[in-house]
Amino acid sequence: MPVYWRYVLFLLTLVAVTVWLAVIFYPSGKFRIIACDVGQGDAILATYRKTQVLVDGGPSRRVIDCLSRHIPFWDRNLEVVLLTHPQKDHYMGLIEVFERYDVQLFITTGLDSSAQEYEVLKSLVTGKGVRVVNPESGMKIGYDLIYLDILHPSKEFLAKNLTSEVAELTPPRWNEQNNVLGAFTSKKDPNDFSIVSILSFGEFDALLTGDIGPDVTGDILKKGLIKDVDYLKVPHHGSKNGLTKELLDLSAPEIAVISSGRGNSYGHPHEETLNMLSSYGLRVLRTDEAGDIVVESDGKKIWLQN
Repeated sequence: MPVYWRYVLFLLTLVAVTVWLAVIFYPSGKFRIIACDVGQGDAILATYRKTQVLVDGGPSRRVIDCLSRHIPFWDRNLEVVLLTHPQKDHYMGLIEVFERYDVQLFITTGLDSSAQEYEVLKSLVTGKGVRVVNPESGMKIGYDLIYLDILHPSKEFLAKNLTSEVAELTPPRWNEQNNVLGAFTSKKDPNDFSIVSILSFGEFDALLTGDIGPDVTGDILKKGLIKDVDYLKVPHHGSKNGLTKELLDLSAPEIAVISSGRGNSYGHPHEETLNMLSSYGLRVLRTDEAGDIVVESDGKKIWLQN
């Protein structure tokens, strides 16, 4: 065969393989939300066509493995990364995420962490010039039909509970500085600052709760911000100090997802939480048992991918 035709055949084969991979990785019209199996931590990936939103990064590089399974190898761009709060089981994996991917928008509270690893993450974000937004309740962020409605923290909560070592950044003015990354400290539990959001695609709604406890849940419920959802990310890895019956009553989910590590030292998920979920007749899915949990939707119906 002449060299010219070999070259043409090679190009045609390359195009065919590329199209085949694109069909596999970019299913037409399908939204997917994936609870990544990252061990004892949280990482939720939402995808639609070429848009990806990552909520938390787990405690290690295992989040990279999850991204590799669910995002085409040639796509090195993440539209949104949201860090619910600065604890290692939520942000450690983000260090490698920011090293490997271009991130358009980083959403996180202004709360700082004294851990050296968080300083590494901050340096990466700053060095790459990533846009940083500190959200508050009432904010809505959307990319390609994927929307995030922020329920917590509120401006009042942040003003009351954050302090700054930087003179010009006082809590009442915190939201005027919407490029702040780790400028504030607090005596409160970092879990209380968890960004709580409803992630929506069409009529599909997922309530993402970080590591909130009953006190924060109560504040959110009092404000009437919780609505019926299809999908609940169970707070704090299924801890007995996370989920409440009041939250289940108002959110009325069909699927409850627990992100926890196999044989973890905390005993998550706790029996009390599992019993509570069982009493509501929900479909309970656990990353420590099932690995990655993939739910698909066309904006109306939902399917669990086997």
